[in-house]
Amino acid sequence: MKRVITYGTFDLLHYGHVNLLRRAKEYGDYLIVAISTDDFNWNQKHKKCYFTYEQRKNLVEAIRYVDLVIPEENWEQKLSDVKEFKIDTFVIGDDWKGKFDFLKDYCDVVYLPRTPEISTTQIKNELKK
Repeated sequence: MKRVITYGTFDLLHYGHVNLLRRAKEYGDYLIVAISTDDFNWNQKHKKCYFTYEQRKNLVEAIRYVDLVIPEENWEQKLSDVKEFKIDTFVIGDDWKGKFDFLKDYCDVVYLPRTPEISTTQIKNELKK
């Protein structure tokens, strides 16, 4: 069984997120999604989410491509997750291109193009208007 992992905040879930998860699942049989916890978002990313971690987790778990959701609690966790879950492919949006190449010693690393016309930041900015 090929295992794939991806990471994200997944706040204000939209079709760009679903596209990413669908494409990530195409790289294997079992998709793990690590979702940033509220503490991680606030204390390290300096981001406030509209939905709590538990709410975001429930939303992502409802997507048919996702097999397991785990919490992302810090930046350094990715390597330990790759080892612990015996990951074959690490998938993330191409806005992170090159940032996770250090994982190539442990698994394949794939940077997927984002859905260009949608983002959570765009939604938040448009709602402010």
